[in-house]
Amino acid sequence: MKNILAADQRGLLAPFAWSDTLLAFDFDGTPAPIVTEPSRAALRPLTRDLLRQVAALYPCAVISGRALPDLTRRVGGLGLRGLVGNHGVEPFGATRMIHKRILDWRPQFEDALRDERGVAIEDKTYSLAIHFRYSRAKKRVRAKVEEVASGLERARLIGGIEVMNVVPTDAPHKGMALERERRRLSCDTAIYIGDDETDEDVFALDQPGRLLTVRVGPKSTSRANFYIRSQADIDSFLSALIRLREGKKSALKTPR
Repeated sequence: MKNILAADQRGLLAPFAWSDTLLAFDFDGTPAPIVTEPSRAALRPLTRDLLRQVAALYPCAVISGRALPDLTRRVGGLGLRGLVGNHGVEPFGATRMIHKRILDWRPQFEDALRDERGVAIEDKTYSLAIHFRYSRAKKRVRAKVEEVASGLERARLIGGIEVMNVVPTDAPHKGMALERERRRLSCDTAIYIGDDETDEDVFALDQPGRLLTVRVGPKSTSRANFYIRSQADIDSFLSALIRLREGKKSALKTPR
């Protein structure tokens, strides 16, 4: 993996900035910093302003593990063209059947984790998020979650930062959601940036020249093409995209 913001790599963004490109982002850990209480996650004022500028220049989408109503509250008013929640399920894959499956699964995790302190089960209607940031027995909690999940039919575990996500295997994932949004918005290419295991479904897409993937923080096992060093670098990344697209507009206006 190489740093997309390094001087010798930034030129790779230009062909995307000059094409019909979809810009897509995860939310937590990407435009929004990771916080100890997920309910308090928010964009920094500068990032919000830059994201609004980017959305005026490119078709933009956010593809998040958050439930769609929650995500909508956090990024409203920015001019984004697409919002996808629950790791790709909402809105187009949000079926009654998937909801019923989550309702059936939740009590099993509640029973297994009843005696574990510092654990919270977040029911997002179409997936479950089991948070264990405050647990003093994280290894034991992980083992219990894995044991329950292994006994469920068509359940998939996706790790995260102090969280384990339980999603149906037959539900749309983030990679599928990105492709759907790209087609829906009539974009030829896409740039996607995310920060953890839930984004690997996008990073694993094999589309040279059509998809540029960026991970927040380098990781040797990630399938992402490039990385930025930390979440704080998202502002520099957005600024680079703004300069490139504004440069394109200026070049088109220059008389020949």
